[in-house]
Amino acid sequence: MANRKLMLVTGASAGIGAEFARQYAARGWDVALTARRADRLETLAAEIKNRYDVETLIIAQDLAAPDSVDAILKAVETAGRHVDGVINNAGYGLTGTFFNTSWQDQEDFMRVLFTAPVELTHKVLPGMAERGFGRIINVASLAGYTPGSNGHTLYASVKSGLIKFSESIAAEAKAAGHNDVHCTALCPGFTWSEFHDVNGTREATNEMPKWMWMDAEPVVEAGIAACDRGQPVVVPGGVNKGLATLSRILPEPIGRRIVAAQSRRYRNADG
Repeated sequence: MANRKLMLVTGASAGIGAEFARQYAARGWDVALTARRADRLETLAAEIKNRYDVETLIIAQDLAAPDSVDAILKAVETAGRHVDGVINNAGYGLTGTFFNTSWQDQEDFMRVLFTAPVELTHKVLPGMAERGFGRIINVASLAGYTPGSNGHTLYASVKSGLIKFSESIAAEAKAAGHNDVHCTALCPGFTWSEFHDVNGTREATNEMPKWMWMDAEPVVEAGIAACDRGQPVVVPGGVNKGLATLSRILPEPIGRRIVAAQSRRYRNADG
């Protein structure tokens, strides 16, 4: 165990987070798994330990709590470990509009999807720099390239922020000579996971063309490969790359009209 690196994965209980844990374990990393649901983490930890013979650490935490990052890092320290890599993956879609959701809902959303990843990155970077090695992958989204929508008000804003944040951290690490401390924003499009079940859009998304979707496995593979080579941003899949490029070259009024026309289709109609 002492010779293996430790990857901390937030939102590890399912979907992209669980796949990151599996793939890093397959590469010989120990994994610290954190999410709200301890039972799901225990099941995943048992699977990973059995398949890959690595150590697992379970940390049940809700990132909406202001002290959650400190609690997670304290649990790692208590286990006698340090963080060599972080996957900032925890997230969800907040249905409804800014008009009909509470400030607490919006505050929790920003905490989980942006503030906590930024805080966690800030607190693990000094150790990474001192040891001369670190891997940080912030799971952003193709939505970070698109105009804001009617509903899911802060989603595109937060994901765009994660992209810019990752670019800055990558640039700062390089400028400071920390050449093996890498930070990457992973920007998937539609990916098969529990995300759409949680935000109530599974029925609508099931009607979408299958060519628009990717499995979690190649999405995660693209993120790991990009981070290892020091690429600040990666959009996995040919279709997603095309959409990201299109979003950058389309005149903004046209982009807003397209998003407005599609936004209600892919969110809870009651939101």
